[in-house]
Amino acid sequence: MCGFIGIFGNSEVVTDIYTGLLTIQHRGQDAAGIVTYSNRFNIKKGDGMVRDVFKKKNFAYLKGNIGIGHVRYPTIGKGGASDAQPFLSNVPYGIVLVHNGNVINFFSLRERLEKERLRLLNTTSDAELILNILADELSRQQPFSVEGLFKAMEIVFKGVKGSYSGVAFIKDKGMLSFRDPHGIKPIIYGTKDGRFGVASESVALETLGFKIERDVKPGEVIFVDMKGKLHQERLSRKEHYPCIFEYVYFARPDSVIDGISVYRARLNLGRNLAKIVKEKSLDIDQIVPVPDTSRAAALGLSEELGIKYREGLMKNRYIGRTFIMPYQGNRQESIRMKLSPLREELKGRKVMLVDDSIVRGNTSREIVQLVREAGAREVHLAISAPPLRYPCYYGIDMQTRDNFIADGKSIEDVRKIIGADSLIYQSIEGLIEAVSDKRDRKFCTACFTGEYPVSASEFDLKRIQKDRISKGSATE
Repeated sequence: MCGFIGIFGNSEVVTDIYTGLLTIQHRGQDAAGIVTYSNRFNIKKGDGMVRDVFKKKNFAYLKGNIGIGHVRYPTIGKGGASDAQPFLSNVPYGIVLVHNGNVINFFSLRERLEKERLRLLNTTSDAELILNILADELSRQQPFSVEGLFKAMEIVFKGVKGSYSGVAFIKDKGMLSFRDPHGIKPIIYGTKDGRFGVASESVALETLGFKIERDVKPGEVIFVDMKGKLHQERLSRKEHYPCIFEYVYFARPDSVIDGISVYRARLNLGRNLAKIVKEKSLDIDQIVPVPDTSRAAALGLSEELGIKYREGLMKNRYIGRTFIMPYQGNRQESIRMKLSPLREELKGRKVMLVDDSIVRGNTSREIVQLVREAGAREVHLAISAPPLRYPCYYGIDMQTRDNFIADGKSIEDVRKIIGADSLIYQSIEGLIEAVSDKRDRKFCTACFTGEYPVSASEFDLKRIQKDRISKGSATE
């Protein structure tokens, strides 16, 4: 899972690109990059957070009215500085590209591309793969035309399997935005005073004062030429399966994805969770969220149960999101640095903690223990999502079954491991109803149900799992 923003403007864009990346820093903390265009490509990228990668001197270098920015969260690839985006291809024209998602046939495509098309990939990033496939197809569609670009993207959509949304700039031609045929990853565009902006989440554009126009549709390509004219066409019309985990955890609550408010979805998750809690007839004194993503769900649960809501855990905002840290050791070390208990709110009370999900279980176990040490009389745990049991191949760092504490275990088994007095999960029906707000919507729920909208070959699945295990992220 990554984040990106692209701006096709009429004045310098680097400050807006930088601000936009800070707004979506939650989508990736591994690396960051910006490219601008001023009769040449100006690129700066590196490991770390946005504030660490870009210094004052870089702003003077990153000149231009057109720019693209990216924050990286490692999926396919080694995750080092060489895999940081954007990527550049000099032939044809000069193309820069960033993306969010995961190409599940990356390894077989890379072999074929290097063997048959003689295009060498210098990194293990699937963004570089998409860029080279696009560049190769554009080389066959010369001279350049919008129709030829759309034909090239149609071939990209047919060959590249998995989840991906992205933005590219083609030198002296225009800016290209795209979304995979099933629309698994989010992408939205807006306008402001003659500027065109595209981003992973609406909040990145709204922060900059853009008017949101709409989400890019599944299988759609939007191209802004050098005169600012918009060209758009839906090249593939497959069923839409947006990632439901965006609403549970990844997206900011103030974002709207595919017309659905993330905040409202999380409120609904808490309300639906209350139905299950009521069946247990538990004696609870107060509802306490695990900050930050579970606050709305905890509020919905509190309102529905009529039990008071209290902040019982304070977050150190200078510690990153533990779930998206690339290695398990980093996650465990940061938990107690990240959260500290409010003892006055917890001591002697029967507390129900609310969290968005349980993946590996280490974080939940540490938090339950932390609240007990603060003097809580009982510690119950309610999870606003169902048990995570199946690998995600579409861009979330849980790509082997070893990632999941719930794999092969009952809820009671998980409860004992994390040490809670009770453990309550959301139902899959409650999850879908909460996010869809009772509208007829479909979602990718593969990590909960094992039902994958895009399948991968056994060869690619084995390579993906080997890749993740070699980075140490698939084991506790």
